[in-house]
Amino acid sequence: MASTSNRTTRTSRNARCQQALADVGLFSDLSKAELRSVARLMTCVDVPAGRALTTEGEVGREFMVVVDGQASVRREGRLIATLGAGDFLGEMSLIAGTPRSATVTAETDMVVETLNRREFSTLLDESPKVARKVMVGAVKRLQEAVGGPVA
Repeated sequence: MASTSNRTTRTSRNARCQQALADVGLFSDLSKAELRSVARLMTCVDVPAGRALTTEGEVGREFMVVVDGQASVRREGRLIATLGAGDFLGEMSLIAGTPRSATVTAETDMVVETLNRREFSTLLDESPKVARKVMVGAVKRLQEAVGGPVA
């Protein structure tokens, strides 16, 4: 019985995550078929409050989209942003192959969709619309990090 209950809970959570992806600006231009393809690549993860999603200076291995909850973003211990549903993180490390530029910590219990490096590359290759939005987001973060436009 317990395994049936766990499977039902997992299925319900995955359905909720897939539905939530449709409301994420990053994926707003995708067709239903494209959205299903994205959802198949992603893994829905529950993150308890207080857990670090990324740690500044460490190697980045995942790209994440916040489905529910809030996280703080800190660089050198200083709060620089707060993330919530629809925001994404981790793209800069995966694109550039550089260490994480900030520590992101769950401030509340969260649900995030994750992609590992290979899945992230597949997503960018298969969806130019998403790739463009991810690149724009990465450039904006880079500009914020250096305090202005990047030549």
